[in-house]
Amino acid sequence: MAKKTKTDTKKMNPFLWFLFAVIIPIGITLALVIIILMAVGVDVGGWLKGKAAEVPVVSSFVDTEEDGNNANNGDNKQLQSQIKNKDSEIEQLQKELKDKEQTIQMLEQDMVKLQERVKKQATEQDEEKANQEKENTVKSMSTSFKEMDAESAAQILQQLERETALKVLKELNNKDRGRILEAMDPNTAAQLTEQFLKMPKEN
Repeated sequence: MAKKTKTDTKKMNPFLWFLFAVIIPIGITLALVIIILMAVGVDVGGWLKGKAAEVPVVSSFVDTEEDGNNANNGDNKQLQSQIKNKDSEIEQLQKELKDKEQTIQMLEQDMVKLQERVKKQATEQDEEKANQEKENTVKSMSTSFKEMDAESAAQILQQLERETALKVLKELNNKDRGRILEAMDPNTAAQLTEQFLKMPKEN
């Protein structure tokens, strides 16, 4: 048993000797050289990639800086194309928005004009209605004046507004008009007669 153990130890000694005498010193030396070079400012990683890329089999597993640049350039071109497309879409949307704003502004102007037209028509209709009502009132008053005695009618006409008094006189026939004017104060009767003659004739 002791003899077998001694044989195994003799078999392992060359391997241990090679490990401690060659491999470990070389590894330590390489590590020191890399550290010194990196401290000096040498791009050890880049140099190793360049050398590895020169080896036919290893080069396929190593990404060189040129490949990275080409990939980056491709990505940049794609991004620039996407940005250009987005800019075109934004420009088109802005144009459509501007057109819609102009359309809305035109519609608002048309709405204002329509409202003004409706308001004007309503005002004209109100005025026409008021004038018609006033005319009906004057005609009704003139009928009452025909049935009054001349003195009472004259006193009432002198108290009315001049425009209303003239409209009442206009609705009367010549006989009733003359009868009432004769019963008035001469000055008032003269003024009413003069103004009555200046009133526009109805066609």
